[in-house]
Formats: sequence, structure tokens, C-alpha cells
Amino acid sequence: MSRFFSYRLDHIIFWTLTVFFHGYTRLPWINKAGLNQFVLELIIRNGLLACAIYLTILVAVPKLTSGKQPAGILGILAALVIYVLGKNAHDVYFYGYVVGDPERQHFLYNTFYNLSIVTFYLAFAITLHLSKLWYLQREKMRQVEMERLNTELEYLRAQINPHFLFNSINTIYFQIDKQNTAARETLEKFSEMLRYQLYECTSETIVIEKEIQYLQNYVALQKLRLSSRHLVEFKADETLKELFIPPLVLIPFVENAFKHVSHFTDKPNEISIRLIKLNNALEFSAINTTEVTVKNEPGGIGLKNVTRRLDLLYGDRYKLEIKPVAEVFHVTLQIPFL
Repeated sequence: MSRFFSYRLDHIIFWTLTVFFHGYTRLPWINKAGLNQFVLELIIRNGLLACAIYLTILVAVPKLTSGKQPAGILGILAALVIYVLGKNAHDVYFYGYVVGDPERQHFLYNTFYNLSIVTFYLAFAITLHLSKLWYLQREKMRQVEMERLNTELEYLRAQINPHFLFNSINTIYFQIDKQNTAARETLEKFSEMLRYQLYECTSETIVIEKEIQYLQNYVALQKLRLSSRHLVEFKADETLKELFIPPLVLIPFVENAFKHVSHFTDKPNEISIRLIKLNNALEFSAINTTEVTVKNEPGGIGLKNVTRRLDLLYGDRYKLEIKPVAEVFHVTLQIPFL
């Protein structure tokens, strides 16, 4: 629709229909006054109408909408006067002398008719013009809103700027003794995570295998800080291949699972992360034992921010269930593949 307006097709269609309708109603005058006078009538009448309409929508309406009512009203009155006086003069010539009707030789004979015609067309043109402005303004607001939402998505997705950390990790890696393979492997996993955030997460979607690898690296790093009393399970369906999801949409739930996992000394502490393909959707679940109710803490990513991002990405096409039951916190998320 914006392209329709940009090429002025609305003006072309309007004037094509207006001239055609006026010419159709004046066809009998070809026999009475001749083809030349018929064409002259079309040119003068629609030329005056164009002057009145464009004076109104290009000068008068902008004055009215900008708060300059007196100037806008004067513009509309000027448009009416220009058309009526010009058309009256031509009517005297055409009907009074060409056609030979003595009554119509009076200048004011067709004033009411001409005024009603121009009033109708001005009202119609103003309505169309304001509708067009409303539509274009709405489209502009929609584009601004989309840009705002994209910016918000980027903010919610990029919780840290990994540039500095990534460069620092490379330096630290080469400072670690080559015999300390465990430390090097740990740092390498962390480096891979940062590389993923820095170089892979720049598009709206990512192949799910890369997201799974990112989650596996995160889980591997988190397991290092847990005690032997913690049981961590990560399973991803083998059928999850060559499918696309938004990057970093799952990591907040995995982070919360590790952040709020229990530290019981007399019973198991468990975290279970699972990803399966369900029809044309991904079903993700994160289950962890916990000692306290998970809250949307200001210092963390928080479930509120996660839900907001899902709303922006999927609208009502996703399903999120959060079940804090007794000492178990269970999150299930279903999202369609993109």
C-alpha cells in the first residue's frame, strides 16, 4: 500500500474516474456544441477542480492540522471561490453563447450548482487525503515500533558484550601452563561460548545444533563448580537437526536452573535439561531441585525478561509453563521452529 501511494496511483485513479464520469455525462453536448467545445469543457471544469482540490489538500489542510485554523479556512474559501467564479464564467460562454440559451448568460445562474459540485469534491478529496495521511502515519508508527522491538530484543539477548572478555580469554589461555589440560579445556569451552555470542548470534535465527552446543558448553562449565552430590543431565533429541530457532532463547532457563539448584546434604540435588522435537515445534524442559522459590531478581536475567522476549518473538504461538512445586522447579517451553 505504501508503494501504491509512493507512485501517486491514488491520484491517477481519482482523476481518471473523475474525468471519465464527467465526460460520460456530457456526451450529448458533442452533437449540440461540437467535439472541440466538449474537450474544452472537460479541460476547464477538471482543471478548475484540480486547482481547488490541490489548493485545499496542499495548503489549507496542512494549515488546519498545524493549528492555523484561520489560514486554513481562508484557503478552503479561496478554493471554492476560484472554482465557482471560473466555472460560472465558462458556463456563461458555453451555455449562453455557444449553445444559445439567453437565461444562462447571467453570470450567477449556475452558482449554486457549481458550489455544490466543488463542495462535494473537496469534502471527498479531504476525506481521502486525511485517510491517506492516517494510513501513512500508522505505517510509520508501526515501523518505529518494529525498530524499537528489535532494539529491545537485542538488549534482552545481549546481556554482556563479549568482545573484551573474548580477547582477554585468549590471552589467559596462552598464559596457562600447557600441562594443565583441565584448565585449558575449561577456558576453551568458555571461549567457544563467547565466540558463539559474538559471531553466531548476529542473525534473527540460528541452526539448533549450534544452540545445543552452546548449552552443552554452559552445562559443562557449571558442573565444575558443583559438588559430587549434584546430578546433572542434559539430553537433546537426535532428530533436532537443520532446524532454526532464535539464538539464546533457552539459556535463561538453564541459567536459572543452575542458579537456584538446591544444595541438600541429605538427599539428591538434580538438574535435568531436555530438548525434543514435538511435531513442528521444540519442547524444552528444565527441572531442578530447589530450596527456595525462584524469584525475578533485579540482578539476574529474570523470568519476566524471558517472557517479554518470547512475547516479542512469537506472540501467542508459544507455550510456557512454570511450575514451582514443593522442592522442584519445573519449566516447560514449546516454541515453533522458524
